[in-house]
Amino acid sequence: MSVHDQFDVSLEDGDLLGEVELTTNLIIAASESDEHLSAAEIDRILGVRPRG
Repeated sequence: MSVHDQFDVSLEDGDLLGEVELTTNLIIAASESDEHLSAAEIDRILGVRPRG
């Protein structure tokens, strides 16, 4: 007889993993920089593209 383990659940959320990756990339870039990151640098790291 098999007993269901109520704590055996998947905690994977694709959107959340993507956000964690973006945040991690920002943290790494900021820690490697001697100056504050510019808005343009942050946009590049996050993959933000200008409108138009």
